[in-house]
Amino acid sequence: MSGNEHKYINEAFETNWIAPLGPNVNAFEKELATYAGTAGAAATSSGTAAIHLALELFGVGHGDIVFCSSLTFVASANPILYVGAEPVFIDSEEETWNMSPVALACAFEDAQARRKLPKAVIVVNLYGQSAKMDELMEICERYEIPIIEDAAESLGSLYKGKKSGSFGHFGIYSFNGNKIITTSGGGILVSNDLEALARSRFLATQARDAAKHYQHSTVGYNYRMSNILAGVGRAQLEVLDERVQARRDVFDRYVQALGDIKGVHFMPELEGTYSNRWLTALTLDPEVIKVTPYDLIDLLEEENIEARPVWKPLHMQPLFEGCKFYPHGKGDVVSKRLFAEGLCLPSGSNMTVEEQERVIEVLRKHLLASNSLKSDEAVHEVYGKQ
Repeated sequence: MSGNEHKYINEAFETNWIAPLGPNVNAFEKELATYAGTAGAAATSSGTAAIHLALELFGVGHGDIVFCSSLTFVASANPILYVGAEPVFIDSEEETWNMSPVALACAFEDAQARRKLPKAVIVVNLYGQSAKMDELMEICERYEIPIIEDAAESLGSLYKGKKSGSFGHFGIYSFNGNKIITTSGGGILVSNDLEALARSRFLATQARDAAKHYQHSTVGYNYRMSNILAGVGRAQLEVLDERVQARRDVFDRYVQALGDIKGVHFMPELEGTYSNRWLTALTLDPEVIKVTPYDLIDLLEEENIEARPVWKPLHMQPLFEGCKFYPHGKGDVVSKRLFAEGLCLPSGSNMTVEEQERVIEVLRKHLLASNSLKSDEAVHEVYGKQ
């Protein structure tokens, strides 16, 4: 917490604005839209809810298809199933770990040949790093298909001087407890389409018609953010730039301490972009380093340090078995390789230098120690299990 949250929370209690509407909600929407550089914003109960509303606003439904990044958390794609549509997953590329323009172009060519274009494309900005938005937008504009920019992890990041999340017809941010700023739970939909945002608020408040009695002509949802949580968000937004700098400092210290180890490669930052470095992520080259990410996760856990693998690609998830997937290149599935070789390190904004040095000490010890090396067969076995 920033320390200023109580001011807005107390105002909510003192004025008795507790429900999912009120001055904090209105102000948070305006302040976030100003920060993102969009015409407006609509606060929601979660980032997932915001994606769901965006799909509803595009009229996505049964029988439709939606293209979506594969290397992401399942929340990016679950709303596609909510509306009864079919997800088609797009591989990553090496320079950002995000949606591959090459794979997206192939998917569109196939879709056009089958006369079944998608209704929308969900582009994810992984771990704070913006995707190649110019290339992706050019492809989508060619086919006149709108983009939903999933910036759940990239609030505060920049792409060519413009705020991440402001490129698609809709952008979404998440304020879950693990994000760079939090409302404990919540999200927001941003757009320059004010009419659509007004419609999203209608849908998010049970789609109540303009009548004195309770009348409903369409299905609605309970997706609005409470006035109390919006107050937390207002205070958090005030320190967002500080949080971004703190995460970037954490990333830089890891690079300085571990970057000299052959086979260790940190998540790149595309030229012209500025990542919030929400999580510090790296890969271990199995041809050089014979200890796997899963070995390191276990070794860190023994020291009461939590680390995690990179997201398991959605096209590899049992939930999406049978869904179409377009790789970056023939025989080159970048997202699968990143999953097999990737590791996410402790990266909290409030992480002390001493805490980080303890993590670094454990990592260096096991990356460099000869008795931690495993056979090539063991390394390849990891790939075989994925």
